[in-house]
Amino acid sequence: MANVKKAIKISKKHLLGIQDLSIADVNFILSEAKQFIALNKSKNKKLDILRGKTQINLFFEPSTRTQSSFELAGKRLGADVMSMNLNNSAIKKGETLIDTAMTLNAMHPDIIVVRHQDSGASNLLSQKVNCAVLNAGDGRREHPTQALLDALTIIDRKEKIEGLKIAICGDIVHSRVARSNIYLLNMLGAEVNIIAPSNLMPKDIDKLGVNRFSDMKKGLKDCDIVMMLRLQNERMTSSFLSSNREYYEYYGLTPDKLKFAKDDALIMHPGPMNRGIEIDTNLADDINKSVIKEQVELGVAVRMACLKIFCE
Repeated sequence: MANVKKAIKISKKHLLGIQDLSIADVNFILSEAKQFIALNKSKNKKLDILRGKTQINLFFEPSTRTQSSFELAGKRLGADVMSMNLNNSAIKKGETLIDTAMTLNAMHPDIIVVRHQDSGASNLLSQKVNCAVLNAGDGRREHPTQALLDALTIIDRKEKIEGLKIAICGDIVHSRVARSNIYLLNMLGAEVNIIAPSNLMPKDIDKLGVNRFSDMKKGLKDCDIVMMLRLQNERMTSSFLSSNREYYEYYGLTPDKLKFAKDDALIMHPGPMNRGIEIDTNLADDINKSVIKEQVELGVAVRMACLKIFCE
C-alpha cells in the first residue's frame, strides 16, 4: 500500500512503543487488523502479502502467546519466518545484543520482532539494524502490540473505547502491559483506574493521568472493563507479597468484587493466568464475561497488521 509510510508517523520505521504513535496511526493499525479477523476464521488463511520477506523472531524471554502469535502472523502473510532458539545461541556464550544485531543485520532480514528483559533493548536494536523492529516487550517499559490487541478486543465487544471506565488491576509496577495500555487507553479517551497494593504501584503513577486505588471494590465501581495482570514473580527482587492466599483475598478478581463493576463488565487478562491468585477460575472461563480467549484470537490479527504495515 502506497500510503502506509505516510500513515505511520513514528520514529524511522519501527514500532517501539505506544507513545510513538498518533491517534491516526492507532486507528490505521486497528482498521488493518479488523480485515484479518474474518481471514483467520476461514479455511484458507494464507496470503502472499509478505512473500519474499524475511521475519526474525528474537525472544530473550520465554513466551508462548506473543511468540507463537507473531510466528503465525508472519506465516499467514507469506513471510519466511525464523524464530531464534536462544537456549542454543551465541547469546548464551556471552555475545552482546549489539553483536547479535550486527550478525542478524548481515542476513538482510526485513523485520525483527524482539522481546528482551531489559527496558530499551528494542530501541537499541533498532539503531543497529537496517530493517524494521517490532517491540514484543522490553523489560518493564512497553508491550505495544498487547495494548493494541486489547484495544481491538474492547472495540470488538463494546464498539468504542472513548468514555469507557477501565480498571487495570494487580502487579502494575512490573508490568509493561499496564504501561502500554495506560498510554493507549488514555489516548483513545477512556477513564483508567489503576488498582494495586502500595508496593506494586509505581511511584510515578500519578503522572500518567490515571485514578489510583488500593481498595479493589472502590477501584472497580461502575467499570466497563476489568483488566487483570499476572504477578511477575520473575521480576521481583525481594518479597512483595506475604502470601498468594492473602493477595487473592484482597486483589484477586472474585464474583463478590466483580459485582461492584457494571453488570455487563468484561474481564480481560494478557496471560498467562495464575488461577486462584489473580482471578477466580469460574470467572476466567465465563463465556458471557471473559474475553481472554478473544484477546488471543485478535492478537494474531493485530500482529498481522503490524507486520504488514512495517514490513511491506
